[in-house]
Amino acid sequence: MRQIILPASALRVSRFAFGTASLFNVGGAKRRGDLLAAAYDNGFSHFDTAPSYGFGVAERDLSALLRAHPDVTVATKVGLYSPGGEAQPAALVLARKAAGKLFPVLSRTSLDWSVARARQSLSDSLKRLGRERVDLFLLHEPDATLIETEEWLRWLESERDRVANFGIAVDARRLGGFLGPASPLAPIVQTIDSLNGREADALVRRGRPLQITYGYVRAATRDGTADVPAILEAALRRNRSGCVVVSTGKRERLRQYARIVEAADKSPLDGAS
Repeated sequence: MRQIILPASALRVSRFAFGTASLFNVGGAKRRGDLLAAAYDNGFSHFDTAPSYGFGVAERDLSALLRAHPDVTVATKVGLYSPGGEAQPAALVLARKAAGKLFPVLSRTSLDWSVARARQSLSDSLKRLGRERVDLFLLHEPDATLIETEEWLRWLESERDRVANFGIAVDARRLGGFLGPASPLAPIVQTIDSLNGREADALVRRGRPLQITYGYVRAATRDGTADVPAILEAALRRNRSGCVVVSTGKRERLRQYARIVEAADKSPLDGAS
């Protein structure tokens, strides 16, 4: 799978990034590990995770892959935290998720935008990942009105030994608050986008390239489109400058992604950037 240098950074990533938000739903630890290994074998070199994904399980699952392949880059996040913490065993996570269908408070994430909590979260994420440094550290769905920008910026700059790059991971509703001239927390933006809604055009209108985008398949499926390879090829044509986060629980589908990248790269220019 072709790799690119992410705009506004020195971070080299695969054109598709493997998202681990639903990794816990794949099955047991061996099955999850086999899926991650197969993703790497099929060209994925960038993996996206967060402490809240599987209540810490996704970060722990990635540690074996990261040890085996130091060339892999990983993004994790800060700001959203798991109910019960991120040290819960998988069996308890499963029970909490099941009970949360009846009592949502048992599985609902909480937010905390204090730098003190963020500092501890970074330490805990690095321990779970088995790394001394994270390639990309993203503020997870921050609200611009709740962030003490200068305090966060000073702290992130002080963590260069542990944080190679930082930015924000936001939905379309929160994106606008970080696109003004004084947005030093958003040198890298990971945001939702779709082929019909084109939510990431908010970046383009500010003269910024698309960097990391996600959400294309879910949006298109909701709109009645079911041709997933065609959706993903169109997503890559739209985001030619960056990478697109995808996920699957089926190993056999992983073989398709490199072919989709090749087809998108050969197609005429029609992207947003």
